Amino acid sequence: MRRPLALLAVAVSTVLLGSAVPVAAAPDSDSRDTDAGRIAWTSCGDTTTPALQCAMLEVPVDYAHPDGRKIKLKLNRLPATAPKAKQQGPILLNPGGPGDSGLWMPAYITGQIPADVASTYDWIGFDPRGTNGSEPHVVCDAHYFDGERPDYQVGHGTEKAWLGKAATYAADCAADWSWILPHMTTVDSARDMDRIRGALGAKKINFYGGSWGTSLGSTYGQLFPSHVRRMVLDSIVGPTIAWYDHNILQDKEHERRFRAFAEWTAKADSVYHLGTDADAVIKKYYAMEDALRTAPVSAAPAPGKIGPAEFEDTFYGGGYNFLRWPRMATVLSGYLTRHDTRPLTTAYNRYAAPGADDGAFPNYNATQCTESAWPRDWEFWKKDQAKVNAVAPFYTYNNMWYNAACMFWPYQGGPGRLKITGKGLPPVLLFQATEDAATPYAGGVAMRKALPGSKLVVQNGGSFHEVLFHGNACLDDTFVDYLRDGTLPGGKGLIAKTCAPEADPAPTYVEPTPAAKASVATIPPTDPEAVHGRF
Repeated sequence: MRRPLALLAVAVSTVLLGSAVPVAAAPDSDSRDTDAGRIAWTSCGDTTTPALQCAMLEVPVDYAHPDGRKIKLKLNRLPATAPKAKQQGPILLNPGGPGDSGLWMPAYITGQIPADVASTYDWIGFDPRGTNGSEPHVVCDAHYFDGERPDYQVGHGTEKAWLGKAATYAADCAADWSWILPHMTTVDSARDMDRIRGALGAKKINFYGGSWGTSLGSTYGQLFPSHVRRMVLDSIVGPTIAWYDHNILQDKEHERRFRAFAEWTAKADSVYHLGTDADAVIKKYYAMEDALRTAPVSAAPAPGKIGPAEFEDTFYGGGYNFLRWPRMATVLSGYLTRHDTRPLTTAYNRYAAPGADDGAFPNYNATQCTESAWPRDWEFWKKDQAKVNAVAPFYTYNNMWYNAACMFWPYQGGPGRLKITGKGLPPVLLFQATEDAATPYAGGVAMRKALPGSKLVVQNGGSFHEVLFHGNACLDDTFVDYLRDGTLPGGKGLIAKTCAPEADPAPTYVEPTPAAKASVATIPPTDPEAVHGRF
């Protein structure tokens, strides 16, 4: 049952905002290898990748009480096939989220790099605690994202509805999952990674992480530096910024990427007929959103209707992946110049329609709300976010309501995020695009400074969130060289290597998929238009 929470009952007058408080942690403080060899690998039954193996691994809920209650992590492995003398051990993989599944990554990444390098590693994917195939799979409200949702924009009479929705969600989570929610932080997931390492019988691991996975990897490196062999962090969360502040940076960067989309669309007026300057395109975007306020359209085959909130959710992913731009421009063009809603319903079902439950959202909240202090007073949020919205209206209120459960989260604040110093770590390879909206460029620079021995590769003018595996040889070859034999870029100073961006996509009117063939929220993470989590 849904458990209503009195609106703003937990709001306090003091705003808990600012830098995260460092956590003291002794490196390698709870390392152990007593689980070595106890993973029972069996075939995943994957006909596309028959060599893929699956397993479950038991870990403690609370590492302060390692012999207490246990949960299970879902793992998979693509074993090394090179001669044993050439094998380089396990490489753990995480795509971000927080909470996204990594089970797709072994088969995908090994298909993107030379076989002579891929064959030397055991590629390990896993579902973070409480998510996907791990046990339990935490669900707080399976219908939280069902449409039509209240309008995101403050001033349209939906504030009370969103506050109630967020408060009730936090209450539902706490009522059903109080025994695990306080133990779903990045530190907990990093300790899970070390249990995986121990169970694999490996003294050291390699790691690739993107987005929030960079926070996970750097946290693991801080806790267990002697257990790291090689580490790659792609599209980097700054090592110290509070999550509330990070969201504000996202809002401003998404505004810049939205304008870049509008400029690209304006140059293709002969294709989309939306105007020859960016301001005209942006004006038509908001005109379409306004029209959906009074006349939402069917979301079929997804349930419900597409109103302004669903419309915004269909578009914000363009800030993560500009390969979505032709489809986004087609949505506007189809609706505004052809009175055709099919491109919108196709794009919504492809990008934004809800899945069977709330997915990784419980883990997302439990990680961010618990490990960083958030403001607890709605009046503060309202005033502060209005200032941000004045300069970044495209994403601010969408992002605000997505994170609003942190206003009410019962385990909020904690001791803060772990302080990252890099002490004892081998050189870490860092990748960052200058135009990344989800993990802004400043985070990559801050991580480079926090890890003195690291090497930062910058894609100047690039905007992909997670820059590898898009066919950019400058970036991908640097990654492969490091995995092959530890070779790092030779450049000195803050930036060790600079790579050029990919070309803009060709402007094309993307004909809509017939509704009968459209699928609900099933865009695979390996699709060129996919995005991973919010971080």
